[in-house]
Amino acid sequence: MDWLTDQITDHKIPIGQWGKAFFDLLTTYLYWFFDGISLGIENSLEAVIDGMLWIPPLILVALIVALSFLLHRNWKLSIGVALGLLFIINQGYWDETIQTLALVLGATFVSLAIGIPVGIAAAHRPWLFQAIRPILDLMQTLPTFVYLIPALVLFGLGLAPGLIATVIFAIAAPIRLTHLGVTSVPRTLIEAGEAFGATKQQLLWKVELPHAMPTIMAGLTQCIMLSLSMVVIAALVGADGLGKPVVRALNSVNVPMGLESGLAIVIVAIVLDRMFRSETTSWGGK
Repeated sequence: MDWLTDQITDHKIPIGQWGKAFFDLLTTYLYWFFDGISLGIENSLEAVIDGMLWIPPLILVALIVALSFLLHRNWKLSIGVALGLLFIINQGYWDETIQTLALVLGATFVSLAIGIPVGIAAAHRPWLFQAIRPILDLMQTLPTFVYLIPALVLFGLGLAPGLIATVIFAIAAPIRLTHLGVTSVPRTLIEAGEAFGATKQQLLWKVELPHAMPTIMAGLTQCIMLSLSMVVIAALVGADGLGKPVVRALNSVNVPMGLESGLAIVIVAIVLDRMFRSETTSWGGK
């Protein structure tokens, strides 16, 4: 049967060459479009980073702690946030943390801005969800390094390919959880709203979204965690942040640097998760 295997191998379908030709076509005729997107993303993120770095670190820490208290009215959470951020400052990774926060929050904002409307539309149109579900499965199962290849080819090195790859990787979570939340609204609530003469828009804003909000917030936290998981990988295409010292530590087998930057990423993940979780037990519970 080896001859049959050889025949199959000899007549290889040139998927890779087709893909290369497609990206060559894009970079040849639409380079101005991708360069414009890249420049816009770079300028926006750099403006946010410069603005956050302009604020003295201790003042920014105080503002973040105050925000965490306003969101949850939990002093144990606020103390935990303060200690975590002060530890990052102590280790000398504050600038990298700000860069990571800008990238993660930017990717989360874009993912939610696209994912929530798509999830709502898919919840009201079952055919749409059936159409996009294979795409969502593909986005969640492809190795994360695969996202970097087209992003690098189209947008070059820097923050732009890191943001684009992060959005592609994280956007499936808000779409799926928004769809789940809206489709889980009890039919009795919908019928009650219709009995009072509510329009479709009123049902969406006053019945469906309030009931689905805990699930949508779960999509927010999942999106943040998925974005953070791309930090190190995005550093491979030139994105600034905590991923860069991790990559440098890996290349030079620098254990102290790897441990310090890794702990900083963990702290950022915990802080963001606790702050944006709809119901949080925080450090030590409520």
